[in-house]
Amino acid sequence: MRGYVPGGPSSRRRPLRTRGGTALNPLVPQVATILAIREDTPDVRTFTVRPDGEDFPPYRPGQCAMLSLFGVGEAMISITSTWAPETALEFSVKRAGRVTSALHQAEPGHKVGVRGPYGNSFPVDQWVGHDLLFVGGGIGLAPLRSVINHCLGRRAEFGRVDIVYGARSPRDLCFRQELFESWPKVPGASVQVTVDAADAEWEGPVALVPPFLEQLKPDAAGTFAVTCGPPVMIRYTLQALTRLGFPDDRVFTTLELKMQCGVGKCGRCSIGPKYVCIDGPVFSAAELKSLPAEY
Repeated sequence: MRGYVPGGPSSRRRPLRTRGGTALNPLVPQVATILAIREDTPDVRTFTVRPDGEDFPPYRPGQCAMLSLFGVGEAMISITSTWAPETALEFSVKRAGRVTSALHQAEPGHKVGVRGPYGNSFPVDQWVGHDLLFVGGGIGLAPLRSVINHCLGRRAEFGRVDIVYGARSPRDLCFRQELFESWPKVPGASVQVTVDAADAEWEGPVALVPPFLEQLKPDAAGTFAVTCGPPVMIRYTLQALTRLGFPDDRVFTTLELKMQCGVGKCGRCSIGPKYVCIDGPVFSAAELKSLPAEY
C-alpha cells in the first residue's frame, strides 16, 4: 500500500463525535432522504438531503462527507451547503463513476446514507480583516461555494472578495444563479468567469483559468487565495499565484479527491506522512511543497 504508515494518523485522529453523550460510529452512515435535485450542468447535479432521524453533526466549510446508495457503494463528496442548518445538507455530484452515475439516476424520496463530516476546514478566522481571492474550475466550485457564502455571510469581517471561475464550456458552468446574480450584487465582491471553449451565445472571456488569472493581475498584498478544481488546474493555478506574488502560506487548496475511508484507516489518501482525511483535505501551498509531488 503506497505510502502507508501503520498507525501513522492515530495520534492525530479527532475524538469520536457524540450525540446525547453516546459515541457515534464514524463508519456507520445516517439514513437520509433526498428532498430535491437540481441539475446544474449535463453531468453535475446538486442533491438536498435530510436525515430521517436526528440532525446531521455540525460541519465547517471545506469538510466532506461520504454519500452512499445502498447496494451500490459510497463516494466522498464535498459539502456545498450554504449557512444551512444540519437538518439538511447539499452535495453537488459530478457523474464520473459507478456510484455517482447511480446517484444521478436517483429521484426525490430515495434513501441515501451520509457519514461524516470528515477532515479539517478552511481557516476562515485566520482570514478576517484581509482581502480574499477564490479561484475555481469546473466542479471545484462546489467546495468553494460553501466557504464563499460563509465569508459573504460575514461580509463586514473581510475586505474585497474576488471570485475567478472557469469551465470547459458555457454549459459546464456550475451555480449560475450565484455566479451571475447573487455574488456580483454583494458590495465589495467581484466575479470573473471564463470558459475553455465558447459556444455561439457566449460573450465572455475564453481562456484557461491560470492564464486568465494572471491577466487579471489580482493584488497579492494582504490577500488570501483559495483554489480548487481538477488537479492539473490546481497545479498551474498555484504556479500562477506564485508568479503573482502570493506567499505560499496565504494560498490554500483542497484535495478531497484522494479521500477514501475518511477516518485514517485505509491509507489510500496518504501523501508522504500526511493523510488527506485526517490532516486535510485543506492544505496551504506551503504544506504541499513539503510533501511528495502528487498534484
